[in-house]
Amino acid sequence: MLLHVPEVLTAAELTQARAWLAEADWTDGRSSAGPQAQTVKRNQQLPADAPQTRALQGLVLAALQRHAVWFSAALPKRILPPMFNRYGGDSNFYGDHVDQAIRFGGPDATRVRTDISCTLFLADPDSYDGGELVVQDTFGEQAVKLPAGDLVLYPGTSVHRVNPVTRGARLASFFWVESMVRSDEQRRLLFDLDMTLMQLRTQHGETPEAVKLTGTYHNLLRMWGDT
Repeated sequence: MLLHVPEVLTAAELTQARAWLAEADWTDGRSSAGPQAQTVKRNQQLPADAPQTRALQGLVLAALQRHAVWFSAALPKRILPPMFNRYGGDSNFYGDHVDQAIRFGGPDATRVRTDISCTLFLADPDSYDGGELVVQDTFGEQAVKLPAGDLVLYPGTSVHRVNPVTRGARLASFFWVESMVRSDEQRRLLFDLDMTLMQLRTQHGETPEAVKLTGTYHNLLRMWGDT
């Protein structure tokens, strides 16, 4: 499932995030890539131990916790601490690659299976040319360039790239999620059912049929979920 999740960050949070990013010292993004990805990666990244990184991680994680649509789509079990990158100038692209299946993150180097990849856009799309995130999925290549504050999530198994930025700078947060439901197909079914239930409740209230469908949702999650 490739999903556009709008308005993860508020306007005030975007302003704060950009202020912190403007104070940061960027490093070579290849430091966090595996051997294959290093050959096609040319971008900049915030060091994991930078004070701006820690502040930005807190801001992004708090925003995710309050976003019901993102939670319904991801069903997170573990979230790797968000990282932050910049594309522009001579460090302006990331060629075709697949994310590592298992990553280590946090102070205790927790192992996280990367079921879901997430990109949260932090720069206005009109401020830079290029920089589309291109994801290969069952419907072909999907090019994604979203408003600042919006997020895209997609399966970690996908081949993807970032097209060259030819003007300005593309700023984003990126991170991975280990889901309670490992299968992308099962997560899609649960998400569609959950969104339909929300619409039914809005239109008709808490009807007996909605209660029964809610039970079906939770029984499927109980069957497929791993906490």
